[in-house]
Amino acid sequence: MSRDRGRRGLRRRDRNALIAASLTALSMTASGCVVVHGEREVLPATSRAEAAKALVRFTDAYNRADKAYDRSLDAGQVTGALADIDGARLKAGHVNHPSGNPRHTPLELTDAHFTIPAKAGWPRWFVADAKGNVGGGARWLLVFTRHGLGEQWKVAYLTLVAPGAVPEFRKDADGFAETVPADAPGLAVPPAGLSRAYARYLRDGGKTFADGRSTSALRADRARRAKKPGLVRQFIDEPLTRGDYAPLALRTADGGALVFFTTHHFEKQTAAAGTSVPVPNKDVQALTKGEVKQSLTLEIVSNEAALVPAGSGPVSIVGQVRGLTAAQGE
Repeated sequence: MSRDRGRRGLRRRDRNALIAASLTALSMTASGCVVVHGEREVLPATSRAEAAKALVRFTDAYNRADKAYDRSLDAGQVTGALADIDGARLKAGHVNHPSGNPRHTPLELTDAHFTIPAKAGWPRWFVADAKGNVGGGARWLLVFTRHGLGEQWKVAYLTLVAPGAVPEFRKDADGFAETVPADAPGLAVPPAGLSRAYARYLRDGGKTFADGRSTSALRADRARRAKKPGLVRQFIDEPLTRGDYAPLALRTADGGALVFFTTHHFEKQTAAAGTSVPVPNKDVQALTKGEVKQSLTLEIVSNEAALVPAGSGPVSIVGQVRGLTAAQGE
C-alpha cells in the first residue's frame, strides 16, 4: 500500500467515525435520552413512591436494631445526629441487655406525608411526616438525605412535634417544596447561624428564641440544678454544623422557614470535697469511660426543628430530640 493510499484510508476511517458519533448523538437527542447534570439542574429530590419505600426500609431496620439492641442492623439507614443519638441508645441497651430489648414495641409509622423539595446540587433530601404509635401521639419528622445517586437514603434528623405544629410549605405548581439556602437573607436567623445562635442563647439568654420547653424552661431547669448543694454543674453548648450535621431548611408558606439543625452539649458534674458524684443509672454507666469519683462529664447531641420567621421575631423550636452519646468519669 502506498503512503497516499494509507493517508486516504485513515481520513476515510476518521470521517466515518465522526459521522457515526454524530448519528449516535442525533439518535439520543431524538429519542429524548439526554445527560442531566444533577449538580446544576433543579430537580425533585425523589419521587413520592421512592420516598415511601425509604420510610419502610428505615422503619424495618429501626425495629430490627431496637429489638436486638444491635446498632449494626440500622447503621446503613441513619447518619448525622440521629446516628449519634440512637447509636448510643442501642449501645447502652446492648451492654445492659445483651440478649435483646425486653421492652421492644415495634415502631409503626402511619398517615405519612412527604415534602419533597426541588433543588440543584447535593445533598438531595426530603421530609417524611408520619404518625407514630410511640411518642405520645406526636408526629415524627424524619429528614432523609443522600449525597449521590448510588447512595441509599439515610435519616439524618428525627424530631417529634405536636400534631398541628408542622407548618404549611411553599410549593410550586407540581407540588415540590422550596429549599432555603444556609446563608439566605430575609430571615430572623439564617439557617447557617441557627446552631450557634441556640448555643449562645442557652449560655446567655436573650430574645432570639421564643419561650418554651427547649428554651426558657431548659435554662430555668439548668439554673435550678446548678444550685443543688454539694454538686457543681457546668454547662458548655457548641454548634454542630459539619457534614451531615449541616442545617436543612424548607420555605414555609408565610415566607419563613422550618429549619432542622444540630447542637452539641456537655454537662460536667463535680462533687464537693469529701463527697462523690451520685451513681448514674445503668444506661449512663454503659456509656461512661473511666471511674466516676469526683466528677462526671456527660456529652449530649441534640437535633431540633425550628420555625424561623421572615424578617424579625423570635424563633420557635417546635421539636427536639436529645440523647447522651458518651460520658467520662474522673
